[in-house]
Amino acid sequence: MLQTAFIRENREKVIQALGKRNFDAAPLVDEVIALDDKRRSTQVALDTILAESNKLSRSIGELMKTGKKDEAAALKEQTTQFKEQSKELEEVLAVTSDALLQVLYKLPNTPADIVPEGKTPEENLEVFAAGEVPVLFDGAQPHWELAKKYDIIDFELGVKITGAGFPVYKGKGARLQRALISYFLDKNTAAGYKEYQVPHLINEASGYGTGQLPDKEGQMYHAGVDDLYLIPTAEVPVTNLFRDVIIEEKDLPVLCTAYTPCFRREAGSYGAHVRGLNRLHQFDKVEIVRVEKPENSYAALDGMVDHVKEILDELKLPYRILRLCGGDMGFTSALTYDFELFSTAQDRWLEISSVSNFETFQSNRLKLRFRDKEGKNQLAHTLNGSSLALPRVLAGILENYQTPEGIVIPEVLRPYTGFDIID
Repeated sequence: MLQTAFIRENREKVIQALGKRNFDAAPLVDEVIALDDKRRSTQVALDTILAESNKLSRSIGELMKTGKKDEAAALKEQTTQFKEQSKELEEVLAVTSDALLQVLYKLPNTPADIVPEGKTPEENLEVFAAGEVPVLFDGAQPHWELAKKYDIIDFELGVKITGAGFPVYKGKGARLQRALISYFLDKNTAAGYKEYQVPHLINEASGYGTGQLPDKEGQMYHAGVDDLYLIPTAEVPVTNLFRDVIIEEKDLPVLCTAYTPCFRREAGSYGAHVRGLNRLHQFDKVEIVRVEKPENSYAALDGMVDHVKEILDELKLPYRILRLCGGDMGFTSALTYDFELFSTAQDRWLEISSVSNFETFQSNRLKLRFRDKEGKNQLAHTLNGSSLALPRVLAGILENYQTPEGIVIPEVLRPYTGFDIID
């Protein structure tokens, strides 16, 4: 959430920056300023009345001590009027403050200066590419056919149990899933990330804290009886560990990693491009989250990108990195890098990771601050990244590592799987 003071002081800058998202922010920005003006004037009026009321209370006490009861009674009538006025002003202040908050929730984060202009994914900027695309043999198949051929993922059985988008992993398919999770976590903890196991359901406050609410409410599964949401990513519960927390500067940065299943309704997703593992309602992902001092956050973002690159290099999968344009960035992000894996059998790029810096957008919602050396509390910067999302990585392994004899397991995963090939 953008800070009201920043919006007031930088009206044109905010409008121009959000224009990079193809977002017309002027009406909302002006509404924020108008509501903040009303909030401020109401607060001043309330403070004035309360001060006058306190002053009268002291005068009443002095009059009572000196036996001037009639004069004291007259002042008491004034204090009664002040109480009624202050109550009315408190109600106006509460309504205005809530209205201001609801408008602020509608404003996305301002993009960083290096975010490219653009409206569609085709306008994202490729900044890095690595790995050689393998030349597959005649008769090579996409992963959904390989899953059936080797009996390692059963999409139909998932439909029977739950519905489309909930696959069942079997035998070596399940072992490979577990191997990837363990490998990702080991890489993250070796890099200094502390591992957490977190709840898979969140309350409304957590959803608002990281920006899933109200922006992505329709994309989350909602358990209505208990008013809880199934998590769309581990980013949400992990980052909310620090909601309403003040961290000492000496304890920064904070590095976290967690494995969770992720649940996304993905309403409106259909067609050949979402076949198999390409788009699921439930999938596994390992996440990394960082809390940083503002001046260090972009160096930390670069470090997170390098960390994901190292994992993909070890898996020997062809990939590229895109700096997302303004029109393709998430609501909460100031800068996002997407990693895409090349699926040789499908002849297309598949997104497998997003690494983002949110600057103070989440921390302002979360009231996540750090206490500097002078004892002043400041908003921290938050960052997160997929390290990694499993479905499309698994799809890439199945497709790019297939041979006529079977699917060869990447060497780095063999200590985790206990086998070298799926045949």
